[in-house]
Amino acid sequence: MATYAYFEVNWHDQNKAQEYRALFGPALERYGGKTLCAGPAQVLEGVRNPPRVVILEFPSMKALQDWYSSAEYAPVLKLRLDGATTETAIAVEGPVR
Repeated sequence: MATYAYFEVNWHDQNKAQEYRALFGPALERYGGKTLCAGPAQVLEGVRNPPRVVILEFPSMKALQDWYSSAEYAPVLKLRLDGATTETAIAVEGPVR
């Protein structure tokens, strides 16, 4: 079942952000993941206003979990953890129930 990951990210180190973006795609694609959107958010309701939202799609929750804990993603994840604040990172299975 398709699975989606949602991240709210605030980069404070643009050099790490640039390196992260260059390495992110190959690590993601190896596990069948793809980026659906990534960019500034526009608030429709509520008070949260994250500077950057990223939504990813994977073929399954297992594929997402395998990617997130993989040796390929580990150095990429470290760049994000060192260079950004991640307010939210969640995963949900689809389709709508």
